[in-house]
Amino acid sequence: MSLLNYETSQNMLELLKVNGSKTQKLPLSSSLGHILAEDIVARHSEPSFPTASMDGYAIKFEDQDTGEIEILGDNPAGNNEQRVIDSGECIKTFTGSKMPEGADTLIQIENVTVDGSKIIINEKVPLNSSVRPIAESYKAGDLLIKKGTKIGFTEIGVMAALNKVMVKVALKPRVGVISTGSEILDLGEESDNPARIRSSNNYTLAALFEQAGAEPVQLGTVGDDKDRIMQTFSDALDGVDILVSTGGVSVGDYDFVKDIVPRLGAEVVFKGVAIKPGRHILLAQKGDKFIIALPGFAYSSTVTAILYGLPLISKMLGKKDPYKIVEAKLAQDFKKRSKATEFTPCNLVLEDGEYFINFKDKKVGSSAILINMLNNSALMITGEEDGDLQEGTYVNVILLEQF
Repeated sequence: MSLLNYETSQNMLELLKVNGSKTQKLPLSSSLGHILAEDIVARHSEPSFPTASMDGYAIKFEDQDTGEIEILGDNPAGNNEQRVIDSGECIKTFTGSKMPEGADTLIQIENVTVDGSKIIINEKVPLNSSVRPIAESYKAGDLLIKKGTKIGFTEIGVMAALNKVMVKVALKPRVGVISTGSEILDLGEESDNPARIRSSNNYTLAALFEQAGAEPVQLGTVGDDKDRIMQTFSDALDGVDILVSTGGVSVGDYDFVKDIVPRLGAEVVFKGVAIKPGRHILLAQKGDKFIIALPGFAYSSTVTAILYGLPLISKMLGKKDPYKIVEAKLAQDFKKRSKATEFTPCNLVLEDGEYFINFKDKKVGSSAILINMLNNSALMITGEEDGDLQEGTYVNVILLEQF
């Protein structure tokens, strides 16, 4: 079987045309976790006028030399202060208040003593002290949040300050997830056959895709029955943008998925990539919909879903990157197990601003060991040209903390 190399498969994936123009308007309070489908540009400067950053007295800087200044009154927050300060005058001004015209400095309450209608200067402050200048945060026309950004709490706060009531976001792609194989038991299903195993793939991948910004559609499990798989896939494609299956893509007598996909009228983009784990992956396209058939082992299906499912989802959402890759230094020797591009579970440690990786408690075995991805693990990438690597070698690592 001739296998595509990993870099070529990723280039082919990148070149695929997807429908990334589906958007919707959501109330700001409902937009958390969605992907922005518009640039957020400041319509005004913040602040749009000089503003007090502490409680104190708005004064002319040079008046501090007189030792005492006459108080004209109070200027509470939210007051559209119109009085103009002349020499020898001040106004008590509170945090967030508009600075009175004529004042260039705010002397804090702690620095003065009030004596009747005057303040006595106990400790001078610098020019412009405790005054937020116009556009300290941003000025009108500034691009504050780029299209394609995942909306978090900070983005919510900034847009609220801009009075962004409704937000244009990318419509979440619907991703159907199904596990195939007569040996698997769905969640909650019981059997007296000890040879059957519990299905976790469909739940793992549904959670992964939801975390990446998609809307997962849980399709459960289907046994090794060619007609049932065919019908299930056909029905599922009517309601999803991407259909992801696990199992049935290898070369066994009961591996039907690889044969069914072309019969659905889908064009196979590629089948078989020189990667470990997951070399039997299949990617196909039918119109504007995609089918990704992944191996059945838990670790293998999860890794390949990250490598091939997340980029498709990101393209549909308008996100720049499906995941983050960092450079890290090996804290121990590494023995490569194959000539393929390998994705190895590892522990990532940040020390003095530099990433280090080790393989403590990581089990070496088949592609079924999903627990290797627990405890904030990462995926170390080693290429086809790489052999065994010595401690201190720099490698690329895929972060799994957030997508």
